[in-house]
Amino acid sequence: MPKAPLPGSVEAFLDMLIAERGAALNTRHAYERDLADVCSFLKKQGKDIDIATTADLKAYLAELGERENAKSKGGGKTAVRTIARRISALRQFYGFLVSEGKRSDDPTSTIESPKQTRTLPKILSEDEVTVLINSAQKQGGPESIRLVALLEILYATGLRVSELVGLPLTAIGPESRYLTVEGKGGRERMAPLSEPAQKAMKAYLEVRTKFLMPDRAESQSKWLFPSRTSESGHLTRQRFAQLLKELSRNAGLDPERVSPHVLRHAFATHLLKHGADLRSVQKMLGHADIATTQIYTQVVGDQVKEAAEKHPLAQKANG
Repeated sequence: MPKAPLPGSVEAFLDMLIAERGAALNTRHAYERDLADVCSFLKKQGKDIDIATTADLKAYLAELGERENAKSKGGGKTAVRTIARRISALRQFYGFLVSEGKRSDDPTSTIESPKQTRTLPKILSEDEVTVLINSAQKQGGPESIRLVALLEILYATGLRVSELVGLPLTAIGPESRYLTVEGKGGRERMAPLSEPAQKAMKAYLEVRTKFLMPDRAESQSKWLFPSRTSESGHLTRQRFAQLLKELSRNAGLDPERVSPHVLRHAFATHLLKHGADLRSVQKMLGHADIATTQIYTQVVGDQVKEAAEKHPLAQKANG
């Protein structure tokens, strides 16, 4: 069934996210889904999102809460996160309408977001990461070499999975010592590679052509991790996650505990555990706000947490 067309104001807002804020396509899709759900509810009530009142939006959020609670048999954290995300999307949408002179008021101004308890990130131990990499090395062949490179690079840099699979070939620095990464909002950062990651990268580059197809070479050749099957021309996030699940089973680890994002968490927590300061980890992860990075200090134990939070730069940020 084709999707119902969105109001022009919503489409204009979504276009602005990419054109002016440099948002990723995935971010645009997420806002589109959120606002489409609001529009669908309001339409059934004979309302229009452009002129919706605070009461209209509160009615929608109440209905959303009932839906989420029913879906997850009580809702809990999942329902709270969904409602908070939807309110955030609405605030930004109406902020856009006000800035464009389409509305004189913001109907979300008196709507409070539900309080969220931050969930500690799932991580793997250093030994478990080693087991994963060793298991990948044992498989043999180009697929194995590529998987080792993906693991070593992710564990050495803490890249977001979308950043990793979407790396252009030109991201590789001299002698594979670092990567130039374009993160959220078009912010560029340098990601140093460890010696094992440099070695894995060089081994992979020798077999990279195995993942190119002659009839698609032009669309694939610019990517560091090309794919013979994906429409984008590069390895997809979904495929990499699938490869990790398969690898974790072979390595004797619970596949539910292993994902690209879990390896990003492992990168951050292991760095802090070994004495890295919070500001450095923030920069390597590409976090705009150090508060996002601070959650990792809760994972590594009181001693490291105390040391990281006493760092002058971290105290300055908190002040």
